[in-house]
Amino acid sequence: MFLEQFPQDGKSHGWIEVICGSMFSGKTEELIRRLKRAEFANQKLLLFKPKLDNRYAEEQVISHNGTAFEAIQLDRPDDLFQFWKKERIVAIDEVQFFDNTIIEVANTLANKGVRVICAGLDMDFSAKPFGPMPYLLSNAEYVTKVHAICVSCGVPAQFSHRISKSDKEQVLLGAKDKYEPLCRSCYNKIKHN
Repeated sequence: MFLEQFPQDGKSHGWIEVICGSMFSGKTEELIRRLKRAEFANQKLLLFKPKLDNRYAEEQVISHNGTAFEAIQLDRPDDLFQFWKKERIVAIDEVQFFDNTIIEVANTLANKGVRVICAGLDMDFSAKPFGPMPYLLSNAEYVTKVHAICVSCGVPAQFSHRISKSDKEQVLLGAKDKYEPLCRSCYNKIKHN
């Protein structure tokens, strides 16, 4: 669980928070929870998502269980600066779908005193680090790894198992129709069959 521990002079300090984990672990739920708390406190914020992620809505980030928050779609990470009007909080969902320029964007914002909150998959379906996530994790002041529940045995799951054997590309949008969360033991059993 993430407990906000803001610097004493939060107005002049920026930082990066990363929420990571597997599919169905609650990453977007946690991101929205943090944003709703900030919104309640009348803090100015923006939420962005990659244009590629159009599974549920174009102008909202929506979790798998239906929680939603208004968002702006981006083609490229640095397009964010067209919309940013010095908001103190900038959040980015599905950050793994951006290229590595997102790292520079996040650091630039944090260096300007912004609380940057990024959420995304830390590993792809083949258990390899996903896109810019390893670099964001190493640049972040705060990291929260959330876990799903293994659909096979019921213990905490950290792997996003792709159900389809024929789809080999790294990016394949989907939900329960294409992925299931598995623990290490169950993932390894399937992987080695």
